[in-house]
Amino acid sequence: MSDRKTLSVYDAKADEYAGLTTSFETDRHLDAFMEALPTGGRVLDLGCGPGRAAKTMADAGFDVTAWDASPEMARFGRETFDLDIEVKTFADLNDVAVYDGIYANFSLLHSPKSEMPSHLTRIATALRPQGQFHIGTKTGTGEKRDGIGRFYTYYADAELTDLLGAVGLSVQTRATGSDAGLDGVVAPWIIIRAKRDS
Repeated sequence: MSDRKTLSVYDAKADEYAGLTTSFETDRHLDAFMEALPTGGRVLDLGCGPGRAAKTMADAGFDVTAWDASPEMARFGRETFDLDIEVKTFADLNDVAVYDGIYANFSLLHSPKSEMPSHLTRIATALRPQGQFHIGTKTGTGEKRDGIGRFYTYYADAELTDLLGAVGLSVQTRATGSDAGLDGVVAPWIIIRAKRDS
Protein backbone atom coordinates (compact mmCIF):
# COMPACT_ATOMS: atom_id res chain seq x y z
CA MET A 1 0.00 0.00 0.00
CA SER A 2 1.52 3.28 -1.08
CA ASP A 3 -1.39 5.74 -1.15
CA ARG A 4 0.18 8.83 0.43
CA LYS A 5 -3.03 10.21 1.89
CA THR A 6 -3.90 6.89 3.55
CA LEU A 7 -0.40 6.56 4.97
CA SER A 8 -0.52 10.10 6.31
CA VAL A 9 -3.73 9.27 8.20
CA TYR A 10 -2.14 6.19 9.78
CA ASP A 11 1.03 8.10 10.62
CA ALA A 12 -0.97 10.86 12.29
CA LYS A 13 -3.31 8.50 14.14
CA ALA A 14 -0.96 5.59 14.93
CA ASP A 15 -1.47 5.75 18.68
CA GLU A 16 -5.25 6.17 18.35
CA TYR A 17 -5.47 3.25 15.92
CA ALA A 18 -3.33 1.12 18.20
CA GLY A 19 -5.82 1.76 20.97
CA LEU A 20 -8.51 0.15 18.83
CA THR A 21 -6.47 -2.88 17.81
CA THR A 22 -4.00 -3.81 20.53
CA SER A 23 -6.33 -5.64 22.90
CA PHE A 24 -5.02 -9.12 23.58
CA GLU A 25 -8.46 -10.63 23.97
CA THR A 26 -8.83 -13.87 22.04
CA ASP A 27 -9.09 -13.35 18.28
CA ARG A 28 -10.70 -16.49 16.90
CA HIS A 29 -9.62 -15.73 13.33
CA LEU A 30 -5.99 -15.29 14.33
CA ASP A 31 -6.19 -18.41 16.49
CA ALA A 32 -7.57 -20.42 13.56
CA PHE A 33 -4.79 -19.13 11.30
CA MET A 34 -2.12 -20.16 13.81
CA GLU A 35 -3.69 -23.57 14.34
CA ALA A 36 -3.43 -24.24 10.59
CA LEU A 37 0.34 -23.55 10.58
CA PRO A 38 3.17 -25.98 11.34
CA THR A 39 4.75 -25.62 14.77
CA GLY A 40 7.29 -22.82 14.69
CA GLY A 41 6.41 -22.01 11.07
CA ARG A 42 7.60 -18.90 9.28
CA VAL A 43 4.95 -16.18 8.96
CA LEU A 44 4.74 -12.79 7.27
CA ASP A 45 2.37 -10.25 8.81
CA LEU A 46 1.76 -8.13 5.72
CA GLY A 47 0.48 -4.72 6.78
CA CYS A 48 0.90 -5.44 10.48
CA GLY A 49 -0.24 -2.03 11.75
CA PRO A 50 0.77 -1.52 15.38
CA GLY A 51 1.84 -5.15 15.68
CA ARG A 52 -0.65 -6.88 17.97
CA ALA A 53 -1.09 -9.95 15.76
CA ALA A 54 2.64 -10.18 15.03
CA LYS A 55 3.35 -10.09 18.77
CA THR A 56 0.74 -12.78 19.43
CA MET A 57 2.21 -15.04 16.76
CA ALA A 58 5.78 -14.48 17.95
CA ASP A 59 4.76 -15.29 21.53
CA ALA A 60 3.18 -18.51 20.22
CA GLY A 61 6.55 -19.60 18.87
CA PHE A 62 6.27 -18.66 15.20
CA ASP A 63 9.12 -17.12 13.21
CA VAL A 64 7.44 -13.81 12.39
CA THR A 65 8.41 -11.18 9.85
CA ALA A 66 6.31 -7.99 10.13
CA TRP A 67 5.91 -5.24 7.53
CA ASP A 68 3.91 -2.03 7.45
CA ALA A 69 4.04 0.90 5.02
CA SER A 70 3.41 3.46 7.78
CA PRO A 71 6.62 4.53 9.55
CA GLU A 72 4.66 5.58 12.61
CA MET A 73 2.86 2.24 12.86
CA ALA A 74 6.23 0.51 12.62
CA ARG A 75 7.61 2.80 15.33
CA PHE A 76 4.71 1.98 17.65
CA GLY A 77 5.21 -1.76 17.20
CA ARG A 78 8.93 -1.51 17.79
CA GLU A 79 8.55 0.58 20.94
CA THR A 80 5.51 -1.18 22.40
CA PHE A 81 6.11 -4.82 21.50
CA ASP A 82 9.85 -4.87 20.76
CA LEU A 83 9.12 -6.10 17.24
CA ASP A 84 11.50 -5.66 14.32
CA ILE A 85 8.87 -4.16 11.99
CA GLU A 86 10.15 -3.23 8.53
CA VAL A 87 8.70 -0.28 6.61
CA LYS A 88 7.74 -1.99 3.34
CA THR A 89 4.82 -2.09 0.89
CA PHE A 90 3.03 -5.00 -0.75
CA ALA A 91 5.10 -4.47 -3.89
CA ASP A 92 8.26 -5.29 -1.91
CA LEU A 93 7.19 -8.93 -1.59
CA ASN A 94 9.41 -10.84 -4.00
CA ASP A 95 10.13 -14.03 -2.06
CA VAL A 96 9.61 -17.50 -3.51
CA ALA A 97 8.26 -20.36 -1.33
CA VAL A 98 9.52 -18.80 1.91
CA TYR A 99 6.50 -18.56 4.22
CA ASP A 100 4.25 -21.16 5.84
CA GLY A 101 1.67 -18.43 6.33
CA ILE A 102 0.93 -14.87 5.26
CA TYR A 103 -1.42 -12.78 7.40
CA ALA A 104 -2.97 -9.74 5.69
CA ASN A 105 -5.65 -8.56 8.07
CA PHE A 106 -7.48 -5.52 6.65
CA SER A 107 -4.40 -4.21 4.86
CA LEU A 108 -4.79 -5.15 1.19
CA LEU A 109 -8.11 -3.31 1.06
CA HIS A 110 -6.12 -0.05 0.86
CA SER A 111 -4.75 -0.93 -2.59
CA PRO A 112 -6.57 -0.17 -5.85
CA LYS A 113 -8.60 -3.05 -7.21
CA SER A 114 -6.43 -3.05 -10.34
CA GLU A 115 -3.42 -4.00 -8.20
CA MET A 116 -5.01 -6.87 -6.27
CA PRO A 117 -4.21 -9.62 -8.83
CA SER A 118 -0.50 -8.78 -8.76
CA HIS A 119 -0.47 -8.59 -4.95
CA LEU A 120 -2.15 -11.99 -4.69
CA THR A 121 0.26 -13.46 -7.23
CA ARG A 122 3.18 -12.25 -5.09
CA ILE A 123 1.57 -13.73 -2.00
CA ALA A 124 0.90 -17.11 -3.61
CA THR A 125 4.47 -17.21 -4.92
CA ALA A 126 5.90 -16.37 -1.49
CA LEU A 127 3.96 -19.18 0.21
CA ARG A 128 5.33 -22.67 0.54
CA PRO A 129 3.15 -25.53 -0.79
CA GLN A 130 0.08 -25.89 1.47
CA GLY A 131 0.90 -22.47 2.95
CA GLN A 132 -1.93 -20.57 4.63
CA PHE A 133 -3.17 -17.11 3.67
CA HIS A 134 -5.44 -14.95 5.86
CA ILE A 135 -7.14 -11.93 4.31
CA GLY A 136 -9.62 -9.54 5.85
CA THR A 137 -11.39 -6.89 3.82
CA LYS A 138 -14.52 -4.78 3.89
CA THR A 139 -17.38 -5.96 1.73
CA GLY A 140 -19.21 -3.95 -0.89
CA THR A 141 -18.47 -2.57 -4.33
CA GLY A 142 -16.17 0.02 -5.84
CA GLU A 143 -13.45 2.21 -4.41
CA LYS A 144 -13.68 5.37 -2.29
CA ARG A 145 -12.14 7.32 0.56
CA ASP A 146 -13.66 7.19 4.01
CA GLY A 147 -14.50 10.22 6.14
CA ILE A 148 -10.92 10.62 7.39
CA GLY A 149 -9.31 10.26 3.96
CA ARG A 150 -8.25 6.62 3.77
CA PHE A 151 -8.55 4.90 0.38
CA TYR A 152 -10.61 1.69 0.38
CA THR A 153 -11.42 -1.00 -2.14
CA TYR A 154 -14.49 -3.13 -1.42
CA TYR A 155 -15.06 -6.76 -2.43
CA ALA A 156 -17.95 -9.18 -2.65
CA ASP A 157 -17.37 -12.71 -1.36
CA ALA A 158 -17.56 -14.30 -4.83
CA GLU A 159 -15.24 -11.69 -6.32
CA LEU A 160 -12.58 -12.26 -3.66
CA THR A 161 -12.94 -16.03 -3.92
CA ASP A 162 -12.40 -15.86 -7.70
CA LEU A 163 -9.30 -13.67 -7.29
CA LEU A 164 -7.82 -16.14 -4.82
CA GLY A 165 -8.60 -19.12 -7.02
CA ALA A 166 -6.97 -17.46 -10.02
CA VAL A 167 -3.58 -17.55 -8.26
CA GLY A 168 -3.93 -21.08 -6.87
CA LEU A 169 -5.29 -20.25 -3.42
CA SER A 170 -8.28 -22.34 -2.36
CA VAL A 171 -10.67 -21.06 0.30
CA GLN A 172 -10.66 -23.10 3.51
CA THR A 173 -12.86 -20.98 5.77
CA ARG A 174 -14.76 -17.71 5.63
CA ALA A 175 -16.46 -15.53 8.22
CA THR A 176 -18.45 -12.32 8.01
CA GLY A 177 -19.45 -9.61 10.42
CA SER A 178 -19.43 -5.85 10.98
CA ASP A 179 -17.50 -3.50 13.24
CA ALA A 180 -16.71 0.18 13.72
CA GLY A 181 -13.27 1.27 12.56
CA LEU A 182 -11.00 4.25 13.11
CA ASP A 183 -13.54 6.52 11.37
CA GLY A 184 -16.28 5.40 13.76
CA VAL A 185 -18.44 3.95 10.98
CA VAL A 186 -19.80 0.41 11.32
CA ALA A 187 -18.97 -1.50 8.13
CA PRO A 188 -19.42 -5.13 7.01
CA TRP A 189 -16.36 -7.31 6.47
CA ILE A 190 -15.24 -10.74 5.35
CA ILE A 191 -12.28 -12.80 6.55
CA ILE A 192 -11.08 -15.69 4.43
CA ARG A 193 -8.39 -18.27 5.11
CA ALA A 194 -7.07 -19.89 1.95
CA LYS A 195 -4.38 -22.47 1.18
CA ARG A 196 -1.81 -22.61 -1.58
CA ASP A 197 -2.80 -25.66 -3.60
CA SER A 198 0.73 -26.85 -4.44
